[in-house]
Amino acid sequence: MSRQPYLPIALVVAGLALLPLGLTSNTVLNFLAFAMIITLAAQGWNILGGYGGQFSFGHAVFFGTGAYAMALLQVRFGINPWLALPLAMALGAGVGFAIGYLSFRARLRGSYFALVTLAFAEVFRISANAWGFTGGAAGVLVPLRIGAEHMQFADKRLAYWLALAFVAATLALTLALSRSRFGAHLVAVRENEEAARALGVDALAVKLKAITLSGAITASAGCLYTQKFLYLDANLAYGPWISVEALLAPIIGGLGTVFGPLVGAVVLLGLGEVTKTTFANLTGGAIPGVDLVVFGVLLILCVAYAPRGVLGLAEGWLGRLKGTRP
Repeated sequence: MSRQPYLPIALVVAGLALLPLGLTSNTVLNFLAFAMIITLAAQGWNILGGYGGQFSFGHAVFFGTGAYAMALLQVRFGINPWLALPLAMALGAGVGFAIGYLSFRARLRGSYFALVTLAFAEVFRISANAWGFTGGAAGVLVPLRIGAEHMQFADKRLAYWLALAFVAATLALTLALSRSRFGAHLVAVRENEEAARALGVDALAVKLKAITLSGAITASAGCLYTQKFLYLDANLAYGPWISVEALLAPIIGGLGTVFGPLVGAVVLLGLGEVTKTTFANLTGGAIPGVDLVVFGVLLILCVAYAPRGVLGLAEGWLGRLKGTRP
């Protein structure tokens, strides 16, 4: 298999890896690390929603499962975080398979599937908030133990590079998926599930694989979030904020593309931070929720004027510059 298609990924990852070398601002480094975490969650959503056409409104269920598993395996069972991480990802994959099996066996699709995922996220949030094992409403605090062996780094660049390594792996995985037979089947199911079935595609198996993989990737984002912030409660882990950002980033960046979630996450979070800072300077204080207004405006603009996202818009501009049709 030719390695040339992976060259853009290598170049982008190398550029991102070099980015923090000259930075000393903890605020910027925290932003970069958080952007990579959101990119992971968005890439998980993109595999299911972008390539598979199964839109989810409740990807917080996978993010929160990974986050809580990562925390509780350390706090309750004393498991090293490097071992807890793959276990948490496996649990996220299992939750994805269970939700997919219940939903897709019942032939739920479109808005019905989206609402079911939202319902599962709410059930998990309420359960985590009420269950003593998860810390209840007080949440769970991971002990501060600085050291690479505990996946806690004094140098914030190391946390960023770790998240970037996961992003690089998911970019390569997504590209490989898009060029594989499974990826072709996934797109066929997205475009016309009945026609795909008529051609011999096992639509149920394809969608189950997609949601299982999506659950594992999104759970990895939750794991890194836990190790970054060392505290969780039900609203942070299973709250609607992560479902919204995981959904918006691929739509804004470019739905069903390899780099769409990365571009969308950077644009989304970057504009959100700029907006909050600008309004805080103008009004003398922070305005809660002003970044959500920006997210809503961005979504409306993308749907109306750039249905293929930022990457599709850029591709169209390049086409015009070259004198070809977009």
